[in-house]
Amino acid sequence: MAELSENLRGAVLMTASMASFTINDTFIKSLSGDLPLMQTVFLRGLAVTPLLALLAWHRGALRFRLTRGDGWLLVLRSLSEILAALFFLTALYNMPLANATAILQAAPLMVTLAGALLFGEAIGIWRMSAILIGFVGVLLIVQPGGEGFTSYSIWALAAVLAVVARDVLTRKMSGALPSLTVATVTGFSVGAAAGIAALFEPWAPVSAGNALALGGSVVAILFAYTLSVTAVRVGDMGFVAPFRYTGLLWALVLGLLAFGDFPGPLTLIGSAIVIAAGLFTYLRERRLAIRRREIAQAPPR
Repeated sequence: MAELSENLRGAVLMTASMASFTINDTFIKSLSGDLPLMQTVFLRGLAVTPLLALLAWHRGALRFRLTRGDGWLLVLRSLSEILAALFFLTALYNMPLANATAILQAAPLMVTLAGALLFGEAIGIWRMSAILIGFVGVLLIVQPGGEGFTSYSIWALAAVLAVVARDVLTRKMSGALPSLTVATVTGFSVGAAAGIAALFEPWAPVSAGNALALGGSVVAILFAYTLSVTAVRVGDMGFVAPFRYTGLLWALVLGLLAFGDFPGPLTLIGSAIVIAAGLFTYLRERRLAIRRREIAQAPPR
């Protein structure tokens, strides 16, 4: 019962995290016609970092005396988050919300493939087949050489690689490193990197409407950072991780309501293939994990 409770908690956290990220993306995209990207990300970071730090301090979760291993993991994770934000938000500024989000759904498949390539984890013919089928779905979304292709899809694909690195590094952190410390450092790192980049581009005046959208983005990303770090550390990852795909549902709804955008048939078919392949991979991993646990716990004959 305790395990089920933790799994349900993780699933709720993951769903809420995806909703928060998508709401943030919606606010950010709404600013694409008025403010340069780096200025937007810097101003958001300028507001969200102190709020994250204050929340972490209030909960006694702001710690900078880290083990050497956690310190390096935090640095590398922050670099991965900076790249993920740069790549994805560049794509988001220049393509429909749901299309950019759909490409990002390939990240869980890439995490599985990274486990096999980098850590020698056995994935078997069924999961490898699912990964390859998932990549076919990605091609349908990106449509290289087709009428629906945009070069900014490449930026979204690069964001997938950065997200994979971020998630692998997060799972390797020790439980002694508070999630709010990770979120605070992440918020500061992304904001600081954007601030440096913003020095090399012209700034635009911020209207009252822009300020309101930035405020909404700050609130959304505050929740998104905190929930995303906590979600991957709660419950059985094989149960929790598939709830990442709710992000696409949020993107479809918000993209239609906020911008009047809705993906074409090929993008929808490709998204369905990617999600189906990802769900199959997760379920297969979960079943094998249960089987290995049963074998390990079985009494010797």
